[in-house]
Amino acid sequence: MAAALSAVVSAKLGCPPAAALGSWKGSRISSRNLVSMKTMTARRGLVSLRSPRFRVCCAAKAETVGKVMQIVKQQLALGEEAKLAPESQFTELGADSLDTVEIVMALEEEFGITVEEDNAQSITTIQDAADLIDKLVAGGGGKPPAAA
Repeated sequence: MAAALSAVVSAKLGCPPAAALGSWKGSRISSRNLVSMKTMTARRGLVSLRSPRFRVCCAAKAETVGKVMQIVKQQLALGEEAKLAPESQFTELGADSLDTVEIVMALEEEFGITVEEDNAQSITTIQDAADLIDKLVAGGGGKPPAAA
């Protein structure tokens, strides 16, 4: 079973089977992180190759998401008829790196927060921005959003 599992994993990762037979835990093959391949009887030997990153969707307040959408429309001159969703990526909306910096600056001004550079680089969608804003506001990093 281990050989068959190794062949499946190596095929999915695009590496030779010999590389896949090495130490699994904490290994890197072809610049991809591997999860521990230890199987448990309760899971019947199923192995997940999904990223261990967990993301909670739509954690930000609807009011915050709405304000972020308005600021993005304003900064990118999209017009009121433009349809945006929380999953909308700034690059898909035509934003370049300078536009993204300007969006972050407008968000800082609107919400009275300070976004650190490493956090600013992780903002790629409207939802990312809204989640970060709510986190900073809740943590005392700024004032709560004004009523619409």
